[in-house]
Amino acid sequence: MALRVYGRVANVAAPLLFRRVRDRLIAHGTAPARTRERLGHATLPRPAGRLIWFHGASVGESLSALPVIAALLDQPDAPTILVTSGTATSAQILAQRLPQGCIHQFAPLDSAAALRRFNAHWQPDLLVLMESEIWPQMIATAPCPVVLLNARLSPRALARWQKLGASAGWLLGQLTLIIAQTEAVATGLRSLGVTPGRIRTGANLKAAAAPPSADPNTLAQMNSALGPRPRWLAASTHAGEETLLLDVHKALLATSPDLCLILAPRHPDRADRIAQLIADAGLTLTRRSDGDTPTAQVYLADTLGEMGLWYRTAPLTFIGGSLTPNGGHNPWEAAPLGTALLTGANLNNCAADWHMLAEARGATSGLKPQQLTDALRTMLNDPQIARDMASNAAACAAAQKGDLARIAAELTALLPAKDTA
Repeated sequence: MALRVYGRVANVAAPLLFRRVRDRLIAHGTAPARTRERLGHATLPRPAGRLIWFHGASVGESLSALPVIAALLDQPDAPTILVTSGTATSAQILAQRLPQGCIHQFAPLDSAAALRRFNAHWQPDLLVLMESEIWPQMIATAPCPVVLLNARLSPRALARWQKLGASAGWLLGQLTLIIAQTEAVATGLRSLGVTPGRIRTGANLKAAAAPPSADPNTLAQMNSALGPRPRWLAASTHAGEETLLLDVHKALLATSPDLCLILAPRHPDRADRIAQLIADAGLTLTRRSDGDTPTAQVYLADTLGEMGLWYRTAPLTFIGGSLTPNGGHNPWEAAPLGTALLTGANLNNCAADWHMLAEARGATSGLKPQQLTDALRTMLNDPQIARDMASNAAACAAAQKGDLARIAAELTALLPAKDTA
């Protein structure tokens, strides 16, 4: 009954929800014609042959699918890969990071009409949902086996699912295979009625993903411009955090007067507002979007797709979304790149990731602004501490890659036999 009620509400609300997501996509640079993908209207043809549909909510979930996609494409008679996500930023990042031949579309809303159009066009042979993307109608209407990969379930989310009782058990029973990030997640899903034979614990796929690239010439230019100056990176910051981080930087300048802060906001469209905050703080500024080099006290890295450059440039990295209640961000794309990792306490989206790195002495989490100031000052005074932390983080990330071949084989086994006619 709970799922039937959800379906009716989702179907009725779909037109209103579409208008909201359409406006948000257009505001963030999406071509208006592509917004209809969220209603299930395809904007690309379906290639012939077998097709696996991967779905992730946004950037982090979508990027965590990349190592598995790469492993699938390395196999003989590789299927076509279709990736769906819901945000403009994820579409922009995936356009740069998806392997050649893969297709991106915006995800259909979880409504009967949108899913009917989507499935009729794409005819997926396998649906792979990433992390916590458990959409009832997407699962119930899938014309193929459904897998939940890199499954993540917070204690709060588990409590919500438990309240659904038999409805949760029925829905999760539609999943052919679940591969959980941790044994705690697997145990929680079993408590909801998942048959033990359909679930196992696997590697953390975000940790197994290839790190973002950087152009070697550009990296050399950045390091040349910075010269011997110490520097730290504030990555994926959100509104409300920049002011706090600028205060941290001003405190550090008292003892490291040539220190450079590379500030890379999560959403570069906020750059003008952040530039004003920097000016109001009395700090000098240069901007990447203007073609400047990092010669001032703050370098505003207000471009998309260059995080690999900034992680490689800075030996110290604070990852945002964690000083304010945004849930934190994935540390794994930075972990292999030789930078010490720090973050705040608001980590609802990725607490297990940071805990794993902290256990390996590869990161420090739970920091408030004054604690962040103290930690940064300590590592600026003793760079070997940062080097050891960075080395531990890289080793922890490398250890997660061993499960990829098994996952690729499991997914391939769920595909129909290749048509040889």
